[in-house]
Amino acid sequence: MFPSIRTVIFLAALGWPLGAMAGPTVYIPLGAGNQVIAVDAATHRITARYEGVENPHGLVVTPDGEYLVAGSLSETPAPAGASHETPTSSLYLIHPAHGHVMLTIPVAGWTHHQAITPDGRHVISTHTARGDISVLDMTTDQIVRRIATGPAPNYTLITREGDRAYVSNSGDGTVTEIDLATWKPVRSLEGGPGPEHMVFSSDEQTIFVTNPRAGTVSAVSVDTGKVAGTYEIGPGVHGLDMGDDGRTLFVTSQQAETLTAVDTASGEMRSVVLAPAPYHLNTIPGTGTVYVSSSREPVIRVIDQQSLELIATIELPAGEGHQMAVVAQ
Repeated sequence: MFPSIRTVIFLAALGWPLGAMAGPTVYIPLGAGNQVIAVDAATHRITARYEGVENPHGLVVTPDGEYLVAGSLSETPAPAGASHETPTSSLYLIHPAHGHVMLTIPVAGWTHHQAITPDGRHVISTHTARGDISVLDMTTDQIVRRIATGPAPNYTLITREGDRAYVSNSGDGTVTEIDLATWKPVRSLEGGPGPEHMVFSSDEQTIFVTNPRAGTVSAVSVDTGKVAGTYEIGPGVHGLDMGDDGRTLFVTSQQAETLTAVDTASGEMRSVVLAPAPYHLNTIPGTGTVYVSSSREPVIRVIDQQSLELIATIELPAGEGHQMAVVAQ
């Protein structure tokens, strides 16, 4: 949470430098490292580690910052003689203040990415190998729905109002729109070839979608459901996020080993080499930085949004950084 005005005035009166207060906390799942870490974005230092999670990839944080939900890429086959043959995976409920996994929730099939509704009640997980999403109700700690979206669902966006979710289906080039009042798919949008990661424009009228096989990012109009523009980035395009200015899109290309900044208003693009294999990324609101992981090395590189210069390197204890979640202080 943000410090109260009373707290800020009190600290200033004591002569404490307000700039020394902690920055946002960035939570990062480490995949094969079998843990989630917390990083102070003011110092770019690891402040906590949470173990007891197997191969975490997707991650979200509740709006109040109290809980993390991490999804696993690992599956456990159904026991011999079981009434079902569906392998299971796990969602891990982590309480950062307590420092450990509080609950493990079974779910059918491995999960790719997570998204959370603005009220913190529901967590959506994509199940790429099963063609659907699952919905976790945080008030009951139960999976309450599974919704078919299309072949190989990858990533989910939820609107600020919490009324719509959009799921990229990398197997057929579509994005499924879901009405969250009814939990029913209502429309299929174009997503470009093999759509994966997504981010909204600042006005939520455009969805920017990575197309890894084509090496592009598609700009999809929410109104028309059509691809309205395409940005050529580089082979193996992967992570993307919107910058603090609300108009600059940051995108990684694993094979070209670049980080590209796209001015979505003018179309101007700037790129820097960021080897090896830049992977997931998150802009860290209010800090002017981008955190970029590598799929080949256990590091996070901290990049200045304006200059694209390297500010710091965070050495990870193991594994590789995946879907990050940010909590402002």
